[in-house]
Amino acid sequence: QVELVESGGASVQAGASLRLSCTVSGISVSSRSTAWFRQAPGKEREGVAYIGGPGFNTDYTDSVKGRFTISQDNDTNTVYLQMNSLKPDDSAIYYCASGFSGAWSLHRQRASHYKYWGQGTQVTVSS
Repeated sequence: QVELVESGGASVQAGASLRLSCTVSGISVSSRSTAWFRQAPGKEREGVAYIGGPGFNTDYTDSVKGRFTISQDNDTNTVYLQMNSLKPDDSAIYYCASGFSGAWSLHRQRASHYKYWGQGTQVTVSS
């Protein structure tokens, strides 16, 4: 049974930093592409950061480039999202996703291409 459990969400002031964790069981992050998505009220789920594909490279949506960093610890089977210089627009529920299928270069931003999801963790950034 595959399980993804996110943690680390909080309410912070603009400019603060947070580190989200996604603890994975049932599959190995060292062999599976993983991503962080977020969803704000009234908005579609949006891909934020990705790690995987050939070479296990990282990629980010433009709005978080230079501020967010995705990484993983294969020993603990955990994926992290370090978020710096947080802005009110970053407020959302953040979800960890794995079990990707498809063409990584074409489909990694699409939530429908991920089989496994966590329950989400709330991040609220106030100005």
